[in-house]
Amino acid sequence: MSTSNLSHILSQLQSSSSSSPQQITSLLSSAKRELLTLNALIPTSTTPSQILLLARQTLETGALFSIRLQQPDAFTRYYQQLLPFYEIPESSYYSGNGNDPSSQRSKVTGLYLLLLLTKGDYAAFHTVLEGLEVEQAGKGQGLEGDEFISYPVKLERWLMEGSYDQVWGATKREGVPSEEFGVFSEVLIGTIRDEIASCSEKAYPSLPIANAKNLLFLDSEGSVVEFAQARGWVVKDGRIYFPQTQEDMRTEKEILVASGQVIENTIGYARELETIV
Repeated sequence: MSTSNLSHILSQLQSSSSSSPQQITSLLSSAKRELLTLNALIPTSTTPSQILLLARQTLETGALFSIRLQQPDAFTRYYQQLLPFYEIPESSYYSGNGNDPSSQRSKVTGLYLLLLLTKGDYAAFHTVLEGLEVEQAGKGQGLEGDEFISYPVKLERWLMEGSYDQVWGATKREGVPSEEFGVFSEVLIGTIRDEIASCSEKAYPSLPIANAKNLLFLDSEGSVVEFAQARGWVVKDGRIYFPQTQEDMRTEKEILVASGQVIENTIGYARELETIV
């Protein structure tokens, strides 16, 4: 079977960084039709190495474009389609001259792990991670040196520790391993804000707006007011008052205990920011 059409479409995709989303989507649809024509959407033991390689490259390109176009559902579908290709030994992809372009598996898998974090799906996160660890252990290797996998692993650890300042710093442009990972930064920070907000509601009767701005990683006090109103908080005399039921009423000692390490970490970071500003 001729692979010239698929090769041409793939070449267009790889050089279409400035193309419109509609053009990219159209090219991806054409590429998938070619994969169907070549019977290459699902790899088999008889699939030629050249077609295997083109199919994997096409799906990986589609996955990365889905992230740039902020289409997480499409990205998830591409990731699932890629899994059978990632189970095939690398030697099966070698062409006649022995050259095999590097797979994007680490980047795609790292992005999928990060997507699971933004959804709060920690069970699926650890299922994928444990599979990778077992695979790498079988090769006598670890995951520590893989920048794309270690990035979401570090973020997950910091989230579990309540070290939100570490997560916030890592999601800045200079802290992400590639531009695709940066797409998730605002989503992840939004998740962190909601987590901190929930903890604050339970731990404190009120907070000064200035403290809440740093605590919630917001750019201005106006943004704090908007965030507070969206959550149904009361803003009055420069403070935010959290709604409390009778069951939520606590003594000062109970409030300190309830706040825990999560709030202490973030308040500490807020104070550091105040000294800098």
